[in-house]
Amino acid sequence: MGRMAGKRVLVTGAGSSGEGWGNGKAAAVLYAREGAQVLAADLRREAAEETRDIILKEGGTCEIATGNVAQSKDCSAMVQACVEAFGGIDVLHNNVGIAETGGPVEASEESWNRVIAVNQTSVFLTCKHALPHMVAQGGGSIVNVSSVAALRWIGFPYAAYSASKAAVLALTQNIALQYAGQGIRANCVLPGLMHTPMINAPLADSYGGDVDEMIAKRDRISPTGKMGNAWDTAYAALFLASDEARYINGADLVVDGGLSGRCA
Repeated sequence: MGRMAGKRVLVTGAGSSGEGWGNGKAAAVLYAREGAQVLAADLRREAAEETRDIILKEGGTCEIATGNVAQSKDCSAMVQACVEAFGGIDVLHNNVGIAETGGPVEASEESWNRVIAVNQTSVFLTCKHALPHMVAQGGGSIVNVSSVAALRWIGFPYAAYSASKAAVLALTQNIALQYAGQGIRANCVLPGLMHTPMINAPLADSYGGDVDEMIAKRDRISPTGKMGNAWDTAYAALFLASDEARYINGADLVVDGGLSGRCA
């Protein structure tokens, strides 16, 4: 029996934004390896299909859904797809996030609004549609992926991303306390400097435009001498989603190799 045996899990952003393992893709596959039935949702159908195919090849159970998490109707449809496929939803894993750099002067209003909608409003919307099902069935677990950028300056202007990820912390705590008496937990994972496909295009310019140099610099910044990867985030999420964390609620689990403990 796996750690998620019998659990019905919806993962948003379950595809990878590029070649390799993103946080959502790793989480979806790991949940399935631990016995969960997984609904892999992504904006791009081909990304969701890739994750599904990995899970099915390993003998797991996975269905897919596509949609824009910044749209309420799409979030409702994703939740409904999970309920229809598996009979309910035990875990909601919110992984979707985009990164656009710039401070208040440099970033456009359009960029600000886009990042807030995708990173912050999406969590509100998925929870809005998933929580009634969790209440009706008597419990559930929500895992929201935030970032250490919600807590610390990470070396360059990242205003909208940092603000959106900080809002996820507050929203998660509100949900955790409001619904604790109904058997529902909500917690956050805060990845630090992670080597995933997401960092390549959006962040390279902030490191001089050289992806290899960016990776080398981010490795040097980490106290461990190496960035983490998608599996580090996924295993943290697995713990919070599982019954092993049944008395953990409203918590922020930092996964950064100690980076946020530094004063300089």
